[in-house]
Amino acid sequence: MKKLRNKMVIVFILTAVFVSCKGKNDEVESRVASLPYYNDPAFTPHWLSPQSDSLKTFHKIPAFNLTNQDGKSVTDKTFDNKIYITDFFFSTCPGICPKMTANLAVVQEAFKNDDSVLLLSHSVTPDKDSVPVLKAYANEKGVISNKWHLLTGKKEEIYNLARNFYYVEEDQGVKKSINDFLHTENFVLVDKSKHIRGIYNGLNAASVQQLIADVKLLEKEK
Repeated sequence: MKKLRNKMVIVFILTAVFVSCKGKNDEVESRVASLPYYNDPAFTPHWLSPQSDSLKTFHKIPAFNLTNQDGKSVTDKTFDNKIYITDFFFSTCPGICPKMTANLAVVQEAFKNDDSVLLLSHSVTPDKDSVPVLKAYANEKGVISNKWHLLTGKKEEIYNLARNFYYVEEDQGVKKSINDFLHTENFVLVDKSKHIRGIYNGLNAASVQQLIADVKLLEKEK
């Protein structure tokens, strides 16, 4: 956990310095010419070419089938050839979730008219966050349907995705069960081929601006 936090702190410091050196009307730019790939909870960067044969067997987000705030089925196929940003929340969260949702709204606004970029938020209390509850939450937070999906479904599927495929929890090496509550401030950036390309602190404004810049960089990738 400390190793990942230390890595993220370094990135945030560098990003904050970079942002502070730019004018108010300038856009933040990505820190690198291309984004690395990730395949483990430590988020060790792998610098690979998009054409690399290694990517054929590299870690990807697997198939899933959940339900969004409009009662529609949302699967991995929904995100074919799409860049998306994902996080985990619950509608009654009094702590970090409102700030995370507000920051994802900033990302939504940045790509509001860009059909190649989607947002995906999974409820970690799907037994309470029914479709009507998520719909009310979406209306309250300004969520745009078909741009930003708030998902409910089987708890086991959501927790498995979070811990074993998105790697959003920082307690590396700590074995957890379905009864251990999932709570994380991390946003994860996934490319058009379902590869993880970045992790960001969803509570940090500079990190969110860096996320936006990295999405724009990914859009240029061939």
